[in-house]
Amino acid sequence: MICAKEFALPWRRYPCGKEGAMPRRKTKTLTELELAIMQILWRKGEATVPEMQEALAAEGKPLAGPSVRTMLAILQDKGYAARRQDGRGFVYSAAVEKGEADRRILKDILDRAFKGSAAGLVAALVNARMVSKTDLERARQLIEEREKGGR
Repeated sequence: MICAKEFALPWRRYPCGKEGAMPRRKTKTLTELELAIMQILWRKGEATVPEMQEALAAEGKPLAGPSVRTMLAILQDKGYAARRQDGRGFVYSAAVEKGEADRRILKDILDRAFKGSAAGLVAALVNARMVSKTDLERARQLIEEREKGGR
């Protein structure tokens, strides 16, 4: 089979195989596994790789040591985790508080899915019936507090 790239028009590219494939978008938000690891760090405060493996296995997410190290390195690159030397190994901790991580995740969702519109997000949640009466009442209380100059 002939690769379309050989016959590409000057104004258009026809990628062949992985070489021309678009790379996955790098994101500052957390994947499901990254979030699971961060929740462990927030809960424990600090953890070694073996401790992380044990906690992940208890949650039904068993990972080998090198995989845990890779995930922690990614979390460091994203600015969510930090490490310190402890003997021959490292001890990991959260570099971002949970509230800040939640804010970053929400900002990413707002920007990508709702073009920055918080009202659009709220409307989508309400229209999808994903908000209980209790949640609506709590939201009303928060809005009233905010309008009165609170938090």
